[in-house]
Amino acid sequence: MIKSLGKCHYCDDGKIEVRNITVDNKPVKLYACSNAHWSYEHDIAELTSDSTCSFRIFQNSLLRWNKKAIGEREIRTLLSESQVKVRLYSSQAKKEYYKWLVLDEEYGCSVVWDVFIDPDEDEKE
Repeated sequence: MIKSLGKCHYCDDGKIEVRNITVDNKPVKLYACSNAHWSYEHDIAELTSDSTCSFRIFQNSLLRWNKKAIGEREIRTLLSESQVKVRLYSSQAKKEYYKWLVLDEEYGCSVVWDVFIDPDEDEKE
């Protein structure tokens, strides 16, 4: 059974599903619209001709900012509220920081870099 996390924001009847795929011989979760159908060849994913939506977020999308994975709870919040606070880590400064992650039609999600989030704000919640 395919797990659904919420409604797709970019098509009428799509649901965001959790799909387990392999990229570079490593298991990765792909959060994709039920109307997005992918073919995989040599670790390259392409939409098939019968796809009517292309929305997807790879679990490891924020790896370059040292966040190992975007979890299912974060995806549910992102889908229901259109944004979610994520904890990232700066290797250079050797400290963590928080940013908003928002939905993005082209990339699935984007980090809002120009908004400062007080780290103490997280402790109050």
